[in-house]
Amino acid sequence: MSQTVDRALSILPLLAEGPADLGRVAERLGVHKSTALRLLRTLHEHGLVYRQSDQRYRLGARLFALAQEAMENLDIREIAHPHLVRLNEQCGHTVHLAVHEENEVLYIDKVDSRYPVRMYSRIGKPVAITVAAVAKLLLADLPGPERRALAERLDYPLYTPRSTPNADAFLKELATVREQGWATDLGGHEESINCVAAPIRGADGRVVAAMSVSAPNVVVTAEELLALLPLVRRTADAISGEYSGRTPVKDPTV
Repeated sequence: MSQTVDRALSILPLLAEGPADLGRVAERLGVHKSTALRLLRTLHEHGLVYRQSDQRYRLGARLFALAQEAMENLDIREIAHPHLVRLNEQCGHTVHLAVHEENEVLYIDKVDSRYPVRMYSRIGKPVAITVAAVAKLLLADLPGPERRALAERLDYPLYTPRSTPNADAFLKELATVREQGWATDLGGHEESINCVAAPIRGADGRVVAAMSVSAPNVVVTAEELLALLPLVRRTADAISGEYSGRTPVKDPTV
């Protein structure tokens, strides 16, 4: 039975490459055509494959519907939270999780620092979109024309001398973030607070959320916080792997 299931499931990645006829399926599986046909018929009955008029098979609409339903029911906060807690236990600093919704970047989870000096950020509160590291990651993933249109609509309050001053500077920073795959806010919102962030990606490679570690410079310097970037990125990769259904990444704190 397990061999039959394995063979049936092996058909799906083959058809993901494009439509295939019975002979190609049988050859790829290393089975007789009659066996391949039985497997294809079963998958067809469940809507997972579809037989075209040219007698070739392709992936069925039911498979895409199931994938979409699964993605819609995934809760990135639920998946990410244990990872955020472990990262917080490892470094001791405030950890945030943020998403981009309706032209705002919102914190959807937070694990507080164990140090006496803490941040006053709140779950559900929008971030300072032109300076926050998590916002830079989420907006950098937008298509080019959408990034530019958004940048030109934004206001650019000068929270500190290090704040992003205008749309051109913001777009330049987003291009850098997009290329390097991580972001920082080194005193751009509050002069005393520094932050490093990494993206969480879905199965299609798009950024679905961003996570960060933040700390006041009375606790750690900017350089000391930047030294945590590899750990932050490994944590984000572990969350991405679990969220997208890839093979789980080893716990970065182990």
